[in-house]
Amino acid sequence: MTTPANKKINASPPERWSGRAGFILAAMGSAVGLGSIWKFPYEVGSNGGGIFILFYLLGLALIVWPLMLVEFALGRRGQADAADAIANVAEESGASRRWGAVGLLGIVTSALILSFYCVIGGWTIAYVVETAIGGFATQDAASLRMRFDELMASPHRMGLYHTVFFAVTAFIVSRGVKGGIEKAAEILMPLLILLLIVLAGYSLWRGDPVAALRFLFAPDFSKLSARTVIEALGLGMFSIGVGLAVMVTYSAYADKTINLRQAATTTIVADTAISFLAGLAIFPIVFSERLDPSGGPGLMFISIPLAFSNVPFGGFAAMTFFVLLSIAALNSAISLLEMPTSWLHTRRKWSRNKATWFSALVCWALGWISVLSFNLLAGARPLADFPHFANTGIFDLLDQLTSNMLLPLGGFLLAILAGWFINWNVFASELNLGATSSRLIRPLVRYVTPLAILLVTAWQFV
Repeated sequence: MTTPANKKINASPPERWSGRAGFILAAMGSAVGLGSIWKFPYEVGSNGGGIFILFYLLGLALIVWPLMLVEFALGRRGQADAADAIANVAEESGASRRWGAVGLLGIVTSALILSFYCVIGGWTIAYVVETAIGGFATQDAASLRMRFDELMASPHRMGLYHTVFFAVTAFIVSRGVKGGIEKAAEILMPLLILLLIVLAGYSLWRGDPVAALRFLFAPDFSKLSARTVIEALGLGMFSIGVGLAVMVTYSAYADKTINLRQAATTTIVADTAISFLAGLAIFPIVFSERLDPSGGPGLMFISIPLAFSNVPFGGFAAMTFFVLLSIAALNSAISLLEMPTSWLHTRRKWSRNKATWFSALVCWALGWISVLSFNLLAGARPLADFPHFANTGIFDLLDQLTSNMLLPLGGFLLAILAGWFINWNVFASELNLGATSSRLIRPLVRYVTPLAILLVTAWQFV
């Protein structure tokens, strides 16, 4: 549908970012989560290094950048929570307000992700505390594995750290956009980048930088496969979180002086640079200690402590790494909690404090299902009757449901809405697009992005 916009939007969110820097730092914080610090390095390690990175960058261009532009434009134009902002812009273009259901899908998906994401966030806090108290020096792989398994086996310890992580997240969000989310981003993002630079420098100094740089940036075409291509294309979407409509919510707080196209590009470039820094902080030590670079999630909680335990000042370096993970997890958790909070605050007219703590309490309670899935409910297989999920536990099921199904569904629907039902002049106006830029971006949104999402999603079930 390309009819002219015919209904002016009069809605206005109750809060605003203080300026461009605050908005970009908050968007960067949302994008730079555990996916950038944890998942990116081990996905690179599992899929052949440099050749994977080439297609990862292609995925950023074909999927992540267009979707982030769409979310930014919808949010600032719609001037409300994710659901109402999308409904407002759809109505302005003569489409149905029922498109707001895409925003509701993002809110529900965010709440589900937050419920188990904060469990992992709790692990990072546990390792900060335990590294600070006891360190990891002189421990072998077996004892480190035992330490991790002991944490997983204890619902009380996991529940405690899960609760602490949630409480910190809720406190920040309850303080509001300027006084909470933006203020936290102004502190946490520079600290994260500083710690990453220090840790990368240390790792390059004490580890094997030649092997790490060759592994990360020298493409090995012998490892090129369909699996490598598809997983690389999808990683940016899954790790940065486009498709959740988080950026719809954040951009609703942005004023008209902010250049959204520059903000989107800056956010993606910064996230990519931080992911590369994370690789440089991990792989030189991994290679110098002759560990497996494709160690999967265990690379974070077992291989990294093992690697640092054998080098000078390794205990401090390991603690720094887990502080990094905690900051990254907290940044993303803040944006996930803001999704239901914004909806209750702007749509239901609840106070921000009430909306935040109610949302946090619901997600925290759901999170206990994930906590127990590692111990008391470890044998539960809720979808055992379905072959694809026959051996999938509760935690992994929630991860697959949200990351492999709901998130790409949201991204696909946003691309279809933007490409086919919203007047393109809305995006041209909000994104300051000229004729040349529109000729580049519109076909991406209409054809390339939704087809790429379908391809990546279908591959998960092959």
